[in-house]
Amino acid sequence: MAEPAAEAAPAAQPADGISEEAAAARPRGFRLLGEDKSVHQALGGGKAADVLLWKDKKISAAVIGGATVLWVLFEVVDYHFLTLISHVLIGVLAILFLWSKATIFIKKSPPDIPEVQISEDIVVNVALALRTDINHALHLLREIALGHDLMKFLGVIVALWILSEIGSLCDFLTLFYVAVLMLHTVPILYHKYQDKVDHFAGKAHVELSRQYSVLDEKVLRKIPRGPAKDKKQN
Repeated sequence: MAEPAAEAAPAAQPADGISEEAAAARPRGFRLLGEDKSVHQALGGGKAADVLLWKDKKISAAVIGGATVLWVLFEVVDYHFLTLISHVLIGVLAILFLWSKATIFIKKSPPDIPEVQISEDIVVNVALALRTDINHALHLLREIALGHDLMKFLGVIVALWILSEIGSLCDFLTLFYVAVLMLHTVPILYHKYQDKVDHFAGKAHVELSRQYSVLDEKVLRKIPRGPAKDKKQN
């Protein structure tokens, strides 16, 4: 008698918690992140994406709590960075030194302080990641400077103007703290209401495209340009 076929293993859930069937069932239309790309993938995947999407709630809460404590110390209590670092190091070193000396009198083993070293792989990976992002930003700025994409030019100008206005209202530390809060709230909210956000974003994209077409037809195409030079043939 033939053995019954083994039951198929349940399909593995993706890292962002959305199955392939659920993703396929979504209505096709405008997507801020592109087709078939989840929020987890857009954030780069891995541990950082898990933290930003609150999949590891303890680490996410620790990041928010640490950022809040630092902001309160520097902005509310008006503590200074070097003063804080110095006081923390003084306290930690004093406690560990006295604890190590006390173990001699109470005849116990000294505290086990692990040796911490930054591996070469971590430094190389961070450098490679920064290199990729910096090169992408430089390429974008070059494309804008050469006048290849008007929409990107306008987008960057508006973003820089908004950033300058925000900078005039608050200092760098407050801006950094707000950015941390937004990184831990916007992705998870978009992940939860992705279909609704994409629907409204699609309408905005259509309207902006229509306005750009009108601008291109009435203004940009009427800007005089020099005669095109024929390419020399060998």
